[in-house]
Amino acid sequence: MFTAIMLAWLALPAAAQPEPRTGSPLSHRTWTPDNNNGTFTNPVFYDEFSDPDLIRVGDWFYLTGTTMHAMPGLPVLRSKDMVNWEFLSYAADRLDFGPAYRLEDGNNIYGRGIWAPSLRYRNGVFYIFSNVNGRGTQIYSAVNPRGPWTHWEMKRSLHDLSVLFDEDGKAYVVWGHQDMHIAQLTDDLLDIVPGTEQVVFSKTDGMGEGAHFYKFGGRYYIISSNYAGGFRMPAARAHHVFGPYEVNQAISKDEGFGMVRGYRLNNKQYPFEVSPPNPASRDASALHQGGVVLTEAGEWWGFSMMDYNSVGRLFSLAPVTWQDGWPYFGLPGNPGRNPRTWVKPRTKEPQQIRVPFVRSDDFAEPELKPIWQWNHVPVDDKWSLTERPGFLRLHALSADNFWEARNTLTQRAIGPVSSPTVVLDAAGLLDNDVAGLALLNLPYATLGVERKDGALSLALFDQARNSTVRVPLGVQRVWLRAECDFLKEKARFSYSTDGQNFQPIGDEFTMIFQLTTFQGVRYGLFAYNTGKQKGGMADFDSIDIHQPYPRGLMRPIPYDKQIQMKAYTGRAPAQAMNFTVQDMGLGRVALRAGDNYLSVGLDGGVTLQAARPGVAQSFQWMETPTGELLLMSLLTNFYLRIHPQTGALIADSPGPIPDGSDGVRFLWSTP
Repeated sequence: MFTAIMLAWLALPAAAQPEPRTGSPLSHRTWTPDNNNGTFTNPVFYDEFSDPDLIRVGDWFYLTGTTMHAMPGLPVLRSKDMVNWEFLSYAADRLDFGPAYRLEDGNNIYGRGIWAPSLRYRNGVFYIFSNVNGRGTQIYSAVNPRGPWTHWEMKRSLHDLSVLFDEDGKAYVVWGHQDMHIAQLTDDLLDIVPGTEQVVFSKTDGMGEGAHFYKFGGRYYIISSNYAGGFRMPAARAHHVFGPYEVNQAISKDEGFGMVRGYRLNNKQYPFEVSPPNPASRDASALHQGGVVLTEAGEWWGFSMMDYNSVGRLFSLAPVTWQDGWPYFGLPGNPGRNPRTWVKPRTKEPQQIRVPFVRSDDFAEPELKPIWQWNHVPVDDKWSLTERPGFLRLHALSADNFWEARNTLTQRAIGPVSSPTVVLDAAGLLDNDVAGLALLNLPYATLGVERKDGALSLALFDQARNSTVRVPLGVQRVWLRAECDFLKEKARFSYSTDGQNFQPIGDEFTMIFQLTTFQGVRYGLFAYNTGKQKGGMADFDSIDIHQPYPRGLMRPIPYDKQIQMKAYTGRAPAQAMNFTVQDMGLGRVALRAGDNYLSVGLDGGVTLQAARPGVAQSFQWMETPTGELLLMSLLTNFYLRIHPQTGALIADSPGPIPDGSDGVRFLWSTP
């Protein structure tokens, strides 16, 4: 049986055409969801943006999300179409509530810190309510979302809270895990009004956690995330803020666009226990923990995150279909499943294609780019962009290992495939110093330069194997590279002494999704000293993030070309089909065979008809994350497939399943 994992291995090298490395000093292509044809492709961000909350103020949308132990935290972005985003500020410059926040005394806040923010707006003021472990709920407010942000702390800790500012001027809050509570907030927002707290859902109601609280058309809605029995998005509604609430167990279910559940970590220390990929799981990467928003143009859209394996939790966007008074994530006829590629939200004016972050960096600017976040609170006088202009200088502080090293500078890894290359000048390292490039995760891997007894060597440490590979180094300037494929969840390391010729080092490293850091893999620049003496310094000249697949399609649509299509049914390759691809606009195609067009009926039946191509002959052309072709009928919003038992061509699939056995995935080629 061909699983999606197998398809990823087979299809990518042959079918996909990666964008090559250029001769320019730094790569600037990055994942861009806007397809430049009126459509977008999920995820909107192919790097971690977990626990998102999104609101509209006028014709602008604003977005924030969880940052855990990374600082600064709580990024604030804005957009006019929810596809092209601009970075504005970080609401939380840093969190420092004791030694653990500073990686001191053997303590840390990995997987804690600040999380699950609720973004709201009232009377000209933006508010972010967010959790910090062991503290009261944190509140940040600003008149201008670019900052400055004012910070204070509530008298209570409200887990995964969501705030609603009602029309009567009162503020309400929903919070909790499995059993959810509701209460009215005091006018100063620092506490709940005595006597108003109620349990609104019990554990058996299936609402889970991660609430998003709304009022639409006089009704109150709570949208949440439930993982009991598989990830999905429940919703509840009531005519009164305190209920009673009616629960819909799933307004979105099983929508992971066909991604296979990858490697999972079962413990927190060596020897690590790892579960292998599981193609049979249909919900591991499914949309969950999000909400809905109404645009100025009157369109409803849903937003949520999805656990996309070791690259992290990604942000996605879905058209919303209201059915029986419920906001389903999906299209009419196929509610609860939404297309990976779809038409962008309407705006008054066309929007410029843009991304919120520049990832490659030559450290020529006087301040760090917004993409960078420190691993825990930094020691400010032990790093610099000015001591050696054009370089990031990290002074080596004492640490037993990378996990405990202070002043590690990180950025979120980006998929589906990316490769960071770091240029390091190791001349300033002293004995017992080590500095270089890391994949911050659990387990982690580091490729660094060590100085021992005055001599330099290259050292690749693989925490999963608890092993180090060392190579003597006869130069002080070195290029360090990690080639990370987040579809296969594998990384390969290499190095160069001239920037042109790279030599592999060590074995392939497996990247794993885990909930210790509650983050995906992060690329990190580090320097620390394993001795008890004062360390030296590491000078980083640049980091280049190369991305071979920065677009929503790994290959462009072959308009006006003849293609051969084959579908995998779960048993063996089906017979090839030949069509000419006709452009129908907005990334949609008609498939012509001679004088006839592939046509879909309301019952999902597929025929060849000599008809002028219209809705019944139109398909949205899209791909699974691993690059196989999906064709969704514009008439029914169901997907074309080869029936695995009968071999018939039919358009009756609600969406791809991870193991690839449903016949929905097609491989195509041109003569």
